[in-house]
Amino acid sequence: MPKGLYLITDHNDQLLERVAKALSAGVTCLQYRNKVKNYTSRLAEARELQRLCFGRGVTFIVNDDLTLAAEIRADGIHFGQDDGSVAVARQALGPEALVGISTHSLEEALRAEEEGADYIGFGAMYPSESKDVRYLPGPAALAKIRARVRIPIVAIGGITRDNAPAVLDAGADAIAVISSVLASPDPELAALEFALLFNRTLPAPRGTVLTVAGSDSGGGAGIQADLKTATLLGSYAASVITALTAQNTRGVSAIHGVPASFVAEQLDAVFRDIPVDVVKTGMLFSTEIIEVLVEKLACYGKRMLVLDPVMIAKGGSSLIDEAAVAKLLEKLLPSAYLITPNVPEAEVLTGVTIRDEDDMELAARELHHLGARNVLLKGGHLSGPEATDILFEGKTVRRFVSQRFATNNTHGTGCTYASAIATFLAQGEPLPLAVARAKEFVSEAIRRAVPLGQGHGPVNHFLAAKKQLDRLKTEG
Repeated sequence: MPKGLYLITDHNDQLLERVAKALSAGVTCLQYRNKVKNYTSRLAEARELQRLCFGRGVTFIVNDDLTLAAEIRADGIHFGQDDGSVAVARQALGPEALVGISTHSLEEALRAEEEGADYIGFGAMYPSESKDVRYLPGPAALAKIRARVRIPIVAIGGITRDNAPAVLDAGADAIAVISSVLASPDPELAALEFALLFNRTLPAPRGTVLTVAGSDSGGGAGIQADLKTATLLGSYAASVITALTAQNTRGVSAIHGVPASFVAEQLDAVFRDIPVDVVKTGMLFSTEIIEVLVEKLACYGKRMLVLDPVMIAKGGSSLIDEAAVAKLLEKLLPSAYLITPNVPEAEVLTGVTIRDEDDMELAARELHHLGARNVLLKGGHLSGPEATDILFEGKTVRRFVSQRFATNNTHGTGCTYASAIATFLAQGEPLPLAVARAKEFVSEAIRRAVPLGQGHGPVNHFLAAKKQLDRLKTEG
């Protein structure tokens, strides 16, 4: 039965190549829709798409054309209103074939279920560029139908990464998309963004975050901060340790790097057994470790990578050498879904001197140009009553503003912020909302920090997470 990301084909060039990329990143059902080509061309194209689906365990559905569906023995067929009969489709395709019907109202949905449809398409959810929308029931109507219809519902129409959560929260079992994935310059990443949104429907812990970072013996930053953040916010956290530090609130007194070969063993152990949704990196320590991480990410398939370019400890100790910085820029940055530098880190990576928000935006654009898909440049090191962070998504610039707190207890803020973003992504939040919630979380963690030790004390993960979870319970 359709559940998850339901991809519908378009009529543009290089369809097979684009679909193949999307199928590798979480598409569960592909619907072939083409009313332009002649039958012979459609038949050939459908066979190629079916072959791609079969190799990946993806359900293959043909839109409207029962003759084509029967000839290639498709997994099922999808009809528009009045375009076909469930009974006739069953006779042509066999009892095991899936039959879906497009619906636009409760009456149509109930009738499709009564006629024996295996699932319904329902929409449109939002205005769409792919076709003229005559019916726009939206998520509110979907929620009402969900309460009455027992068969799966595939929501369709104008669905994007950022508006899909409302559709899933309304009860959709699957979301159908076309251009949001296939028109993307990176269909694989676009499909991955959608696929992760379905984690929001899972029981806790929702989503898995793998942190690849150094250990902080003081417990305020590094692996320890990452594990606390993901766990307290409701996800499962796994870890790969790149270095051991002798560290407390006053600074780092010694660093012992983990051999790259053992980092590779840790990565293999996790990836071979645990379904990781998001990888978050911190202190990577050496060029050899960066090379191993790049190799393993390529080997085990595309996952969202949140790259926190940890370079300098709070006390001023350098945590990565120049050669490793160069390797990070060359090899790892192009794999990053999101990079989260602070001002000093962004200056090192880009060579841009950052004095204000305009400089921040310039540096963010440069990091995007260097290969990062999205850039969150944190403005905590600038002055002023507010701390502004800039998220650059390639075209869109968003600003996230919080109060600046006069406190010395800020140890672990960068690790905590990046880990919170990774956690919310793993839980099914789209990037802008993941950043907004993480910003709120880390700001509250700083505000609630209790002095501990004689230097830069740690932020308060526990009370910050408690406030977020209490608020969500109230809203729910």
